Amino acid sequence: EAQAKAILDMRLQRLTGLEREQLENEHKELLAAIEDYKDILGNPVRIPQIMKDELTAIKDKFGDDRRSQFLEYEGDIDIEDLITEEDMVITVSHAGYIKRISPETYRSQGRGGRGIAAMSTKEDDFVESLFISSTHDYLMLFSDRGKAYWLKVYNIPEGGRTSRGKAVINCVDIEPDEKITAFVPVEEFTPDHFLVMVTAKGIIKKVDLSAFSNPRKAGIIAMDLPEDDFLVNVFLTKGEDDVLIVTRNGKAIRFSEQDVRAMGRTARGVRAITLKDGDVIVSADRAAESDFVLTVTEKGYGKRTEVSEYRKIKRGGQGVINIQTSERNGKVVGAVEVEGADEEIMIITQKGIMIRQSVEDIRVIGRNAQGVRLIRIGEGDCVAAITKVIAEEKEEGDEESGEATDQPPTESESSNENSGETEEE
Repeated sequence: EAQAKAILDMRLQRLTGLEREQLENEHKELLAAIEDYKDILGNPVRIPQIMKDELTAIKDKFGDDRRSQFLEYEGDIDIEDLITEEDMVITVSHAGYIKRISPETYRSQGRGGRGIAAMSTKEDDFVESLFISSTHDYLMLFSDRGKAYWLKVYNIPEGGRTSRGKAVINCVDIEPDEKITAFVPVEEFTPDHFLVMVTAKGIIKKVDLSAFSNPRKAGIIAMDLPEDDFLVNVFLTKGEDDVLIVTRNGKAIRFSEQDVRAMGRTARGVRAITLKDGDVIVSADRAAESDFVLTVTEKGYGKRTEVSEYRKIKRGGQGVINIQTSERNGKVVGAVEVEGADEEIMIITQKGIMIRQSVEDIRVIGRNAQGVRLIRIGEGDCVAAITKVIAEEKEEGDEESGEATDQPPTESESSNENSGETEEE
């Protein structure tokens, strides 16, 4: 009350003078601050000193003793305990690039949708293998020299939907002269599953999956191979599957894997098929009765044949005719097991020409035939490889690219190309 009375007793001139004095003082302080800030910006030596002074002030104000304590963990901890277990889509390209991506990236679409791109690849690359595995699973890799390597799924680089991924050779410690020929996803190393290995010289070996339960960074010898032989394929079986092997000279053999006893890792294997001079294995895989064998030759001919046409015999025999090979269609380059007509294959020539075809467009023919023309081969060129292709779905609005390499054969041409000699067994 006394303070209010004193203010009311003051003359208006005096009140105005107090307000002006306050504004003048504030103006002087601002000018001084501006000059100081300019000096700081123009003098780099002052900046570290100011930071040091401020941190020292914080330390003096809040520098009390730590209330929490660091204690050494006495239990066992695994890096996997810190990684969420979830399913991932793993893709491997023909050029050897690998990545993992969440399945949620591939949205569900109605029938007739255009889909979304699975990987951004170079013009000469495409997705060759696709697996769905948990982040805690292993992906086993086998080289042509018979070595096995382990790769945890969570160690596979995670990429975006259209990213290319990382080169496989940079993910495992393989030798410079090695090439990865097979990928096998493994959830558990259980004793009721087996790894079946087949070489170019016709040797087969079956090993209990549990024999590979101790991963080593540098890999291990899965199959001891001589210098003139190499691993063609490795695949996982349940102990009761059928094996189908195809040779370069047009022969094939189908037998039960029970004809091959389980062996240790150091064993050399047993004979799967008796090969004639100059013949080698070009393909080996499991075969289901309802599947088809799709065979392609050097000069671009091919056909589909039902697996049921290959009667089961004992391993070690010479096999039966798979396709009639001649000067016209050439030797067999490769064969793949296909389940349905909605699958696709990629045919690659030595000069780098590639053609992608739907399995549905390739006729189903008996074993004793030369096949139909799948691709027209230019002079001095020939088919170098064939592989199944994982569909690279396109985003809506994208256009299919690529030049047509061949036209479907006419009915008369197909009829002529299906002729062959009497079946041999």
